[in-house]
This record gives sequence, C-alpha cells and structure tokens, in this order.
Amino acid sequence: MKNTPVRSSRRRSNRPPRNKRLIAVLATLGVFGAIIAVTQVSNAGTFGRPPKAKPCPTASNPATAAPSPSAAAGADANAPAVDPSASTTASNPGTAASPATGSYHDHGAIQHPGDGQQGGAPLGQRGRGGNPGSANCAPSPGTSSTSTTPASPAPPLEPLGNNCSGSDLQAHDGFQNGDRCVGTAFGEVAAPEKNPSLLITSAPQSVRRNQSFTLQVSTRNLVRDRFLPAGRGGYYLESSFLTEDGLVRGHFHSACRMLTSNRNAPDPAPVPAFFVATEDGQGGAEPDTVTVTVPGLTERGVAQCAVWAGDGSHRVPMMARANQVPAFDVVRVTVR
Repeated sequence: MKNTPVRSSRRRSNRPPRNKRLIAVLATLGVFGAIIAVTQVSNAGTFGRPPKAKPCPTASNPATAAPSPSAAAGADANAPAVDPSASTTASNPGTAASPATGSYHDHGAIQHPGDGQQGGAPLGQRGRGGNPGSANCAPSPGTSSTSTTPASPAPPLEPLGNNCSGSDLQAHDGFQNGDRCVGTAFGEVAAPEKNPSLLITSAPQSVRRNQSFTLQVSTRNLVRDRFLPAGRGGYYLESSFLTEDGLVRGHFHSACRMLTSNRNAPDPAPVPAFFVATEDGQGGAEPDTVTVTVPGLTERGVAQCAVWAGDGSHRVPMMARANQVPAFDVVRVTVR
C-alpha cells in the first residue's frame, strides 16, 4: 500500500507540464505559417501577372463591356463583367459635381464621356483595377480612348472608307434621293470659337389650328449668303467653305412636323407640315435675330418645330470638336 502513491507520483513527474506542451504547439504552428507565407510570396511573383489579352468589348455587345475605371478600382480583374440588362440604372454615370470620366453602362448602352477628348490609351488598354498599365484586352480598330496616361501608342484607326470607290450604291447627283453615295469632300471646318450656333429665342406654347405664328431665331458665326437649291441639284453638291474671317457660309432651315407620339421617335419619311430655308445675306460673328413666319398648321396636336443651320449645300456645319453642340434648336407647340 505504501508503494502505490510512490509509483503514481513518478508517473505524474514524467509528464511534461501543460504550459510546455502549449508552447510546443504554438511553435509548430508558427513554423507552418512561415512556410505558407513564403509560398504565397513566391506564387505572387509567378501568377500575379494580368491575364492573357482578349478581345475588347464593343457597343454591339454591352454585356461584355469593360466597366469604367472608377467602377473597377476595387474589383477583381478576373471577375466576369456585369450584364447591364440585369439593371435598369446607370452603372457609374458619376454625379453633376464629379461626372464619370470613363466609359460606363447606362440602361444597357455604353456611354463614352467626352468621346475620347482626354486622349490616352484606348478603352481596352487600361490595366488591372482600371489604372493605366499593361493591357488586359486587345482593342479593335476605332476604340475610343478615355485614359489620360497611355501605356503604349494607340493602334491606328481603320475607317470603313473615305470615298465612294468601294460603295455599291449609285453616285449622288445633287438631287434629294437616298440610296446614293456622296463623293463630295467635307470641305472647310471653322475654328472651335467660330463654329456656328443657333437658338430659338421666342415661340408660342399654343396656337389655334390654321393660326399664323412666328419663331424668333438667333444665329452666331453663320453668314447666311450661300444656298444651292436642292430642287435644282444643289443638295450635297459642293463642299463647305468659310469666309475670309473663318465663318461658315450657308443658311438655316426651319420646319414643323406633327408628332403622333410622345414616347417614340417619329417616322422620318413624311414631308413636314412647314419648311423654309433662310438666306438673307446677313449674319456674322455677332449674334443677330431673324423672324420666321409659320403660316399656320392644319392639324390639331403637338407640333415639333425645329431650326438648324446648313452650309451652302444643306449639310449641318461641321464642328471642330466632337463634343461641340451643332447649330440647332427645337420647341413644341400645341395646336388646338
């Protein structure tokens, strides 16, 4: 009986203390964690490169389009693109104070803010996270550029053509016929500060059927001294030309058409209820005002009355930049 406690005491004395076992477990885990960390660092240098280039998205396939730089800043570069049809709101249009600077989805359409005015790398040559860098897609010709810091020179644009040599359509002859190819050169374009502008400054909100009314039209940078009658073969016949002061020579058009719907774009084929072309030999760098009389509209409903500038051969004058608003204006008049 006396020996039993002694043997039990010896067995307890041979076991390692609990704190020593805990230290041994923690040491083992620390060594294992260090091995994992080294392995991850090694793999990052090998597998952390951007994925192989793939075709860039186009407007015809918005479901695969790349998000804007700000939208992609915190996203996984390998994550699939979001289908814009799954949402009815804009993905990243920005705000009035800070609008989006990169292409974004808006109700299923791809919008390009500034239309590439900022220059830089093409849309598909932005690196991971939306930052300029190595490309993650191969841009197709004509891709808009939105980044301000190009990673490499943008590929040259490849237009479908710049004359009628490759067209199967009949040559345009100066008359108002469609399904033709116009070979007339664009001609001269004014400086940005001299591009024509136009504004309807006065128009009635409502008139009676067959009641005559007037539109007050102000133009700037448009010398109204050139008009080749379209009915005599002057439509798209000559190039655009500037005055010695660099102002567009031409005229302006006024037209009213009755709308059949406020929800759908109107049928473009019918002749408008009213149309005139104004060539009075006036106009210049300073704005002036012309009065256009509409003799009356015979149908009840809502009339869309539009005014737009034209060069000598009836084309809307060219703008020096893509983001300049062309010389036009539109009002709605209720005919009761």
